[in-house]
Amino acid sequence: MGGHLEPLPLFPLHTVLFPYAPLQLHVFESRYRELIQYCSEEDTGFGIVLIRQGAEVGGEAEPYMVGTAVRIVDVRTNADGTLAVQVVGQRRFRIRRMDDDRPYLVGQVERVVEMEVEDSPRCDALVLKTREYLKQYFEGHFAQFDMKVAEVRLHEDPTLLSFQVASLLHVDDRQKQYLLEMTDTLERLSTMLPMLEQLILEAEPGPVQPMHRQDHEGWIFKN
Repeated sequence: MGGHLEPLPLFPLHTVLFPYAPLQLHVFESRYRELIQYCSEEDTGFGIVLIRQGAEVGGEAEPYMVGTAVRIVDVRTNADGTLAVQVVGQRRFRIRRMDDDRPYLVGQVERVVEMEVEDSPRCDALVLKTREYLKQYFEGHFAQFDMKVAEVRLHEDPTLLSFQVASLLHVDDRQKQYLLEMTDTLERLSTMLPMLEQLILEAEPGPVQPMHRQDHEGWIFKN
């Protein structure tokens, strides 16, 4: 991690967002509408951070120190004045200190740097097993809705693959935060394999909760 700090507006949520993952926000509090207006006018992003303690709406929220900076893709104003904001994750950051001179939090942050991944038999094995498990999970999940998976587009890069899989996992937010804070791609993949195994078991015949569209849009293609 570098020592250079930069200011970044913060949006605390009960959500962990990973780099390159999309997120749809419904913004209705005035302080966060102001945040979106500022970022739109300045053509800058903001940071999504998981709430450690507190609530999303009203009052103060204490965030975890590692989050994901996002780029605004689209902003639409609803009839009631609320905002529909589409963002996509970019890079991770660590908060070093926070300023409270605005209605919303602003962090002085530094970039979180991932360790370089070297080609190795372990890397190849982890990537192969992850891709196999994920394909198996999707086939089992969609089969329960009488749909077949025609194609699963997964990242070739191990780090991007690890973020893609982490975005999918339906696990406790604290577990997702742990994955987000990791800086070793292979350890992240290794940690997620048992979680994927559990997903496969849960996708077997029986009661199932449909997957949200944003979980797979753009990389799962159904027949």
